[in-house]
Amino acid sequence: MSRVYDLVGVGIGPFNLSLAALAEPVEDLSTAFLDAKPEFSWHPGLLIEGTTLQVPFLADLVTLVDPTSRWSFLSYLAEHQRLFPFYFAENFHISRREYDHYCRWVAESLPSCAFGKRVTAVRWNAGDEVFHVDAEDIHTAQRETLSARSVVLGVGTEPVVPETMRALLGKEVFHASEYLDRKESLRGAEDVTVIGSGQSGAEVALDLLRAQEQADWRVRWLTRSPAFAPMEYSKLGLEHFTPDYTRYFRALPQEIRDQVVPQQWQLYKASSAETLAAIHDVLYERSVGRDETGADLMPNVAVIGAQRDDDGIELACRHTEQERDFTVRTDRVVLATGFAANRPSCLEPLSELIDWDESGRYQVGEDYRVALRPEVTGDIYVQNAEMHSHGVGAPDLGLGAHRAATIINAASQRRAYSLPQRTAFTTFGVT
Repeated sequence: MSRVYDLVGVGIGPFNLSLAALAEPVEDLSTAFLDAKPEFSWHPGLLIEGTTLQVPFLADLVTLVDPTSRWSFLSYLAEHQRLFPFYFAENFHISRREYDHYCRWVAESLPSCAFGKRVTAVRWNAGDEVFHVDAEDIHTAQRETLSARSVVLGVGTEPVVPETMRALLGKEVFHASEYLDRKESLRGAEDVTVIGSGQSGAEVALDLLRAQEQADWRVRWLTRSPAFAPMEYSKLGLEHFTPDYTRYFRALPQEIRDQVVPQQWQLYKASSAETLAAIHDVLYERSVGRDETGADLMPNVAVIGAQRDDDGIELACRHTEQERDFTVRTDRVVLATGFAANRPSCLEPLSELIDWDESGRYQVGEDYRVALRPEVTGDIYVQNAEMHSHGVGAPDLGLGAHRAATIINAASQRRAYSLPQRTAFTTFGVT
């Protein structure tokens, strides 16, 4: 039998890249990571100039587990002779563009990371008691199979497009994840509508407003949320993004978890206070000496239908509190409707061997191990596909290194990394 890896990662986003970086110095732990993209990229369509991470730079790939790692953000700054400029900039929250460049540096430096390799199937070989990971080179179509004792799914999330909008996707209607790539298609539009009030929606709305006087378009921002509310960013509120809260959430019954997550929308689906303040500043300045700003901001609005005609896009809307229907006519629609984890097609050969829950989701253990049928002796782990089982911290960059270290400890069956026992001042439940 060919070489058997201890861990093979499918997908190289920030979370599997964190795993690759933390696994690199661990002795006797062999790893390989595959991604179909030709090179590392992190939401390239949303790397709008001036946008920043919503977490401090310490939430890099490794620091909150191993601040001495050579793959830390500070090591990246030193490597690129940027330590003094960063020191004087006094930025606790770095730009999205710099975070993307930092991750590229790590991905290009780690020999375990291979790009241009599309994973087509993950299969269980009962005879050898290993997973077979089939991959295809996107350039040459050459195929290869890697054997692994454990597989880590880090395939990321996919843009959510409402059913009412799917038939209209194209030049006039597109998801915010493509914003920079599609921005040229906005040229000539007289009316642009953004749907969704998360951070992506706020950043797109702000960028459109800043370009408004040159582009001469009307900007409309609609959301079904009850307000253009800021994301919870108090120091105690942020303790929901700690391993302590994750342990508490894990212990709740699943039906309670499913009730709690939607109620916590301001923890993970709202906009930063700074971005909302910048939008208000633009509108305030634009209102000087004018009766109106050329912008409409409306919460409590659900878009319940859409169609294209000779005059553009017609949106059928409903004000959810007033229970009143109305129509909006616009030239372009940017869907800032979020992202969601989907089951990757490469898992199809394992579908009957995974112990899905009643809603067809992974059943994920405390160490991010997926429940499998008893005949499978290997392990599958997931990253950022477990909000239903681990809570709102699942997509948060600040918990990425801790989760990666937890997986490394589980896969290596030893304490490769010592993890803190207490991470919050808040006591989340009764012992």
